Amino acid sequence: MLVHTALGRAEQVARHWHAAGCPVVIHADKSVPRKIYSAFVDALSDLPNVRFSSRHRCEWGTWGIVAASQSASELMLEEFPQVRHVYLASGSCLPLRPVQELIDYLADRPRTDFIESATTADVPWTVGGLDHERFTLRFPFSWKRNRAMFDAYVKLQRRLRLYRKIPKGIVPHMGSQWWCLTRQTLSAILQDPERDTYDAYFSKVWIPDESYFQTLARFYSTNIESRSLTLSKFDFQGKPHIFYDDHLQLLRRSDCFVARKIWPHADRLYEAFLTDPAGAMKRTEPNPGKIDRIFAKAVEKRTRGRSGLYMQSRFPNEGWENGVTSGRYSVFCGFSDLFQDFENWLTKATGARVHGHLFGPTRVEYAQRQTIMNGALSDNPKSRDYNPQAFLTNLVWNTRGERQCFQFGPGDNQDINWFMAKDPNAQISVVSGAWAVPLFKSNRNFADIRKEAAQLQRIESEFLDVLRSPHAKARIRIWTMAEFIEAPMEPLQSIVDEIGNKSLRRLAEVPKMEDLTGFGQFLQNLKNQGMHPYLMGDFPVERDLGPQQTRPRKPYLVK
Repeated sequence: MLVHTALGRAEQVARHWHAAGCPVVIHADKSVPRKIYSAFVDALSDLPNVRFSSRHRCEWGTWGIVAASQSASELMLEEFPQVRHVYLASGSCLPLRPVQELIDYLADRPRTDFIESATTADVPWTVGGLDHERFTLRFPFSWKRNRAMFDAYVKLQRRLRLYRKIPKGIVPHMGSQWWCLTRQTLSAILQDPERDTYDAYFSKVWIPDESYFQTLARFYSTNIESRSLTLSKFDFQGKPHIFYDDHLQLLRRSDCFVARKIWPHADRLYEAFLTDPAGAMKRTEPNPGKIDRIFAKAVEKRTRGRSGLYMQSRFPNEGWENGVTSGRYSVFCGFSDLFQDFENWLTKATGARVHGHLFGPTRVEYAQRQTIMNGALSDNPKSRDYNPQAFLTNLVWNTRGERQCFQFGPGDNQDINWFMAKDPNAQISVVSGAWAVPLFKSNRNFADIRKEAAQLQRIESEFLDVLRSPHAKARIRIWTMAEFIEAPMEPLQSIVDEIGNKSLRRLAEVPKMEDLTGFGQFLQNLKNQGMHPYLMGDFPVERDLGPQQTRPRKPYLVK
């Protein structure tokens, strides 16, 4: 047993092994204070078959863990000649089945070594980008305590091509450090005439406890089962999963002999597996695959999460989110400028919740002009503009199950442009140049109108460039104002059909369009003043609207 913390639990587990007739050799990390170590030794002094090996300082990724395993193994083989298999465990390991079952299982396989051992090309679990290089570079600096020097020295060796030679005959293998080897294989490794050469080489390998025994066992074992009898799971960063009390049934389902890492305060687990033989699992082949699916789902939820829901560990990393938003929503650019009472009409036609300009300059225009929205979202523009992307994702998340629609234009906050354009959930419909209609209707000085028109056109032009980018993933439709008003029914029908909250049927009416009499002359006046309004499309100075349209009326669809 390799122990370094929670020595009270380590004592409890050591007594459990000893009570089943297994001799135990314990290595305590040299970093454990002498006073605590002495008390630990005294606590186990009543057990005749417990020994303590010479101590080494064990730091993750360094040679100390291998040296500790060697010292403990040598003492085990020397002191207990009747031992046939040596099982390497840690102080945070917990036997899940009666120890006698493990003894019987190994007795039926007297020549089998259980050690995960695969070549670097065949292992998918290496984390950190160092698979083959861990065997050809030197690692004198601690990855945990001196990460900057560790990385700098790796880069220096790569730049200067300072690669080490792998000893002759060595084919590096990797695997779990928790193994169970036969006396023959383990003694052959420890008594190898070339051991000094191998030790000198592996002492400079990164994380040698995952490669030393895994590589050398291939020299001497006559029958290797490349798997560990210890259940240990790791997250996507290579850190071990810790088992708590609520994992009791999960551990029972694994049918494994031993599991790690167990939280030292998981009283329920220690009580269930160490003091309740009647509740032990049935005799069966260890099968950690039974719970692999659960761990895979946990890792997926940890790394990908739920669509549109952000958590602190993923939030700073762009692209880590599983979907930009949690549901579909629609953005309308220019429609409320071109049609009267467009919001109410769209609400009746689709049943969706239709907002005004959510990113308007003076306030957040929620539907029915509410001041507070689901999720306690305020209509204060300062709060919204602190993080427009988070505002939109919160709005969509807090209104899940209900389609959200809102108006957007060149006068709104443009920081949200790329976010919407890259969101596959967004449906963006644009009538370009429609922002000119409110200017046309306004009673302002023409010089001011011209100045604002130039600014709005520049902003909308940049927005359209974003929407036409190859990186845009939203469902995007763009019409010039001229082509849209020629036949508004078809584009409106396609928009309503895509929102699709109500049964698909042909529109009976479209919203009332603003009176555009004189709009062509208005655009010509802008041209005459030196501003070229090109986003509206080809708009004649005098548009022939026909005598029946001298008074604006609601257009109806004739079937």
